[in-house]
Amino acid sequence: MSHPPPPGTPKARIPHPQQPPPPYPRIGAGLWRRCLTGGLAVWAPAAGLALATRSTAALTAPVLLGAFLAPVVLVLWAYERHGRDLGVSAVLGCFLAGGTLGVLGASLTAASVPQPSPGRYLTAALAEEAAKLGALAFALRRQPAVHGTRAGLVLGAVLGAGFAALESTGRALDAALWAPDPWGQLETELVHGLLAPLGQGAWTAVAGGVLLALRRPDGRFRYAPPVVAACVGVALLHALAETARGLAPWLVVRLTGRGVETGLFAPGYPPQPSASQQHLLTLVSTLGPALVALAGLAWALSLARRNPSYPPWRNTP
Repeated sequence: MSHPPPPGTPKARIPHPQQPPPPYPRIGAGLWRRCLTGGLAVWAPAAGLALATRSTAALTAPVLLGAFLAPVVLVLWAYERHGRDLGVSAVLGCFLAGGTLGVLGASLTAASVPQPSPGRYLTAALAEEAAKLGALAFALRRQPAVHGTRAGLVLGAVLGAGFAALESTGRALDAALWAPDPWGQLETELVHGLLAPLGQGAWTAVAGGVLLALRRPDGRFRYAPPVVAACVGVALLHALAETARGLAPWLVVRLTGRGVETGLFAPGYPPQPSASQQHLLTLVSTLGPALVALAGLAWALSLARRNPSYPPWRNTP
């Protein structure tokens, strides 16, 4: 028979049930919105200063910020909404190392093709998409647990965003050589900076989704026919977008009836373009690639719908 404890004896503390920790930390929730707002708040006055001073040095800040803002926002959004279980190292590795390796590989191959043509665009697109898939496999070589369609879609989009950031910087430098007006340079850089992550991200997401869906449990990659077919398919979309952009100078001269006649797929701007031709060129060179980018986005969304393995935080802000 148990006796009650003597008076003054401290009562034993009953442990309260502990709540299980969240499966993954909420790192930077809503950071993509703050990054977008802050980036636009800095880009607008920087662009205004560049236009007011008409200085090439003043274009550095809006060009670099405009090239990296949309890709970085896309990466933060993808990580917060669909990729926290993949790990920060995988996301950053695909954005930094993957994007850099993809640009270097594409630059080396594209430089070997002398003249702009549909064949050149297709060759460069095949090289870029193959280089980006190789960069994705390289970035994940020591992470065998990362596999599946969702992981491929997320990390492929991240890698494409890294590629787009560096590509947009190159487009801005090219516009600085061809467009005499700073507004034309900023206009080209802004449009391409917003459009490039959509196209490059969607195309690489499709190829990455197929690649990681067929990854072996031991971490080895299978370059099976579906992977090759996805790579060729996104390369065709990529080449179609570049072909539409390459036709823009010829169409501008045809539509305006002003300036020296340019050949098909002439790079850059028409010779000595007027202000109206610069604006029209930006519009014409945007419509075609935008439609092709939307086709790639629809392809990526169809893969996501057929493989709805989303994490439980997909509706978190």
